[in-house]
Amino acid sequence: MEFFFDGEQQLADPEAESQRRPAEARPAAPASRPALRMDDSEQSPRALSALQQRSKTRRVQAYGLLLGGDLLAIFLGFAAGSFARYGNLHSMDWIRVAMAAVPLFIAGAMHRKAYSLETLASASKGIRRVAAALVGTFAVLFVVSYFLKAEQDVSRFSIGVGVVATLAIATTFRTIVSNRLRRTFGPLTATVVICDETFVEPIPGAVIVNAVAAGLRPEPRNPAMIHRLVQLLSGADRVVVVCRRELCPGWATMLKCAHVRGEILADDVQSVGAVAIGRMAGRTTLVVSAGPLSTQQRVVKRVFDLALTVPAVIFFGPLLAAVAIAIKLDSAGPVFFRQKRVGFGNKLFDVYKFRSMTVEQEDQLGTRSTGLSDDRVTRVGRFIRRTSLDELPQLFNVLNGTMSLVGPRPHAIGSFAGNLLFWDVDERYSHRHLSKPGITGLAQVRGFRGTAHRVEDLSQRLQSDLEYMSCWSIWADIMILLKTAGVIVHPNAY
Repeated sequence: MEFFFDGEQQLADPEAESQRRPAEARPAAPASRPALRMDDSEQSPRALSALQQRSKTRRVQAYGLLLGGDLLAIFLGFAAGSFARYGNLHSMDWIRVAMAAVPLFIAGAMHRKAYSLETLASASKGIRRVAAALVGTFAVLFVVSYFLKAEQDVSRFSIGVGVVATLAIATTFRTIVSNRLRRTFGPLTATVVICDETFVEPIPGAVIVNAVAAGLRPEPRNPAMIHRLVQLLSGADRVVVVCRRELCPGWATMLKCAHVRGEILADDVQSVGAVAIGRMAGRTTLVVSAGPLSTQQRVVKRVFDLALTVPAVIFFGPLLAAVAIAIKLDSAGPVFFRQKRVGFGNKLFDVYKFRSMTVEQEDQLGTRSTGLSDDRVTRVGRFIRRTSLDELPQLFNVLNGTMSLVGPRPHAIGSFAGNLLFWDVDERYSHRHLSKPGITGLAQVRGFRGTAHRVEDLSQRLQSDLEYMSCWSIWADIMILLKTAGVIVHPNAY
């Protein structure tokens, strides 16, 4: 790209700026090179401006939708509380309480930045901030009503149910809307990727800028070069520079001057598979693996598992019985299939599944992955695999402590990715077993499931598993469980 200016604006060009220096201060003239003009493609400033405008409009619409949904959740929640208490909505108390809660909630939500780029990018972060704002709202209402003695006129039971219902409705709404927005509009941020002598494939929702063609160089001491970068990134929400390692310091300093969220991706950094950023003695470290959860975290996770699994076994009891009967009627053999899998601490354990194959063709080591038209799968087996019903017996694994509801999926000992055993694909593979295996996990909700036809298929799952272990929280488990509902039926499940 060649920038064209008229009159005095031409001084903004770095090359023109260098001509203004005294002759003795100028470096030797570089070899001449043809000027490149950036056309009106997706790499042009015009494309960036259009992307920024679209992103801004969509963000405003998304913020309005989320705010409307949160306010609706307050009214529906207290309506549910009134109905649970009186069996009807004739009492107007719930409306008064909801109307009193609205301004307090809006103030609390704005203070906690519940409507921001971060919450659009992460549904779990948005839910945490909204939940905190709702809890704060209800706490203020309780204190005010106590001192005004207004709680005597309102049923405490209805208020309690209203609080729980509001949180449940707001959480469900936020999860559905966030997923829908990402599927419909894609990224809601204006992202620029600057490639410095590095090839980058097209990225949906991002503008790719060739640094050489755009005349951009990592020269943080050149005001004119910084001016050019700032002009190019005007209106961008995020910029990622892809460069060689030796150029990282220069680009980092440049980005700090651009008033935009800046990130750097270097090939040698990517190669170590970092899962987080850490600090030590005032210096930045790359977290490449995570240790096991602390004792307190394991207790919390175990209590959470049991609190959900025991009711789930009771609830799904009739379905478990129906599937068992169907399997018996469809083919000879046991109802359950047991297979050795690698579990916590790299120890083997028996995983339970509903049998979906004929007994004589079962693969105990898992050396042959199930194909789309696999002749080993029975008629009932095909249905329960497609709908993930074959995984339900793993609830018993959760009860006996060998598995968790959420965690890295346990793999068969003989599983292959392409022509390599899982163990031989990546030396970090055993690190994923520092956490209990799960019925579902971060990799599964990201769509990384089914047969690993290529080495890359396993690498994507492994990276997700290590990220999950590094950033574990009970909220992360809740969000993964909620998102699992959307991938129960998946094209890679057969």
